[in-house]
Amino acid sequence: MRVVAFIFALLALQSWAAEKPKIVFVAGEYEYLSRETLPKFAEELGKTKDAEIVILSRPEDPKQQTIPALETLKESDLLVLFVRRMTLPEHEVKFFQDYAASGKPLVALRTSSHAFENWKEFDKDVLGGNYQGHHGAKLKTTVSVIPAVKDHPLLRGVSGFVSEGSLYRNSPLQPGTKPLLMGEVEGKPPEPIAWTHEYKGARVFYTSLGHPSDFKEEAFRRLVTNAIGWALKEQEKLP
Repeated sequence: MRVVAFIFALLALQSWAAEKPKIVFVAGEYEYLSRETLPKFAEELGKTKDAEIVILSRPEDPKQQTIPALETLKESDLLVLFVRRMTLPEHEVKFFQDYAASGKPLVALRTSSHAFENWKEFDKDVLGGNYQGHHGAKLKTTVSVIPAVKDHPLLRGVSGFVSEGSLYRNSPLQPGTKPLLMGEVEGKPPEPIAWTHEYKGARVFYTSLGHPSDFKEEAFRRLVTNAIGWALKEQEKLP
């Protein structure tokens, strides 16, 4: 019986290992160069992560309010989003709405709190946020881990650093969110800049970090990498 059980366990492990998650990265903003930083991050991730990586970007012309090949979201296991103030055609917005409603996980960066001009409820309903603009762009943001959650799997290998990005105002967050990082600028109250949320039973992670300089920080890259593994529940799948 032990031999049989071992064989079944081995087959299950092999089956799990053979299933590569499909991760779709969507870069749809120009202010923070996401069409450059996000694909580069995704490509680096693909070198170490056993996953199918798909990168979708909006056209070079910022006047074109479209993101090609969004039907790929139907087969994806995880969406990593970095979009800003797009008024997409209704059928394209629906790809995102259907994805969220399906109960699949989401990792969202910076301007994704105001991603869609024709789906503004996305911030509060899906991300659990409360975007109300940001402090001055010349004020650097001091990033720190919230001590009470320092052992959260999302924060493994993540330490504080200084971001050149402006501090977003998101207080107060929606009920059910769990803040992980705080940001401070001189003379202003601290703001949550990374948290988890749940939508339709799926794991959601958001951070207002994502300035081009952040992608040069090991702590930020580790944070996003951790978020992807957490969203996919990879730790729970380990034997």
